[in-house]
Amino acid sequence: MLKQKLSEHIRGIITLTDEQLELALSFFKYAQYQKNEFLVNEGQISQHMNFIVKGCLRIFFIREDGQEATRHLAFEQQFATGLASFITQTPSGEYIQAMEETMLLRITRKDFYYLLNIIPAWEKFYRNYLENAYINNIQIFKREITKDAELRYKELLDRNPEVVQRLSNKVVASYLNMSPETLSRIKSRR
Repeated sequence: MLKQKLSEHIRGIITLTDEQLELALSFFKYAQYQKNEFLVNEGQISQHMNFIVKGCLRIFFIREDGQEATRHLAFEQQFATGLASFITQTPSGEYIQAMEETMLLRITRKDFYYLLNIIPAWEKFYRNYLENAYINNIQIFKREITKDAELRYKELLDRNPEVVQRLSNKVVASYLNMSPETLSRIKSRR
């Protein structure tokens, strides 16, 4: 039952035989994290690809001035990991944190790469994930370079209002690369 959404997600991207899907699903293990609990700290190596059954994961780093900068937020039926560390197996420059009580289905890097070797379609699944991560990073970069704070907030409300509804102003501000005070001023004008 718990793996039903994961199964649907995978089947929405690639075509697998029932046996291949069952094998892939067998590598995903359940894990639960409390609000604000860390899955990965800076300096640790990201060893898991995480599918969010319920909750939210935040991937962030600490800037030179000591402020948090949220790079990515992932909610239900999304995958999240510290991708650079996951790929290179080098210490992460980022943190992964549960923003709510979060239930995950996780696969180790070793098992994920094993699936890449034995199920040809799993390469397409991974490519889809990598392409989406790349597009997301380009959109964030473009947003930061070309849009003022108010427009960044408006677009977030239009595109993904649950970020504002479910997360604190501090986290939303760090995601939009603005101070919490700027975010409060923008929200008060709406």
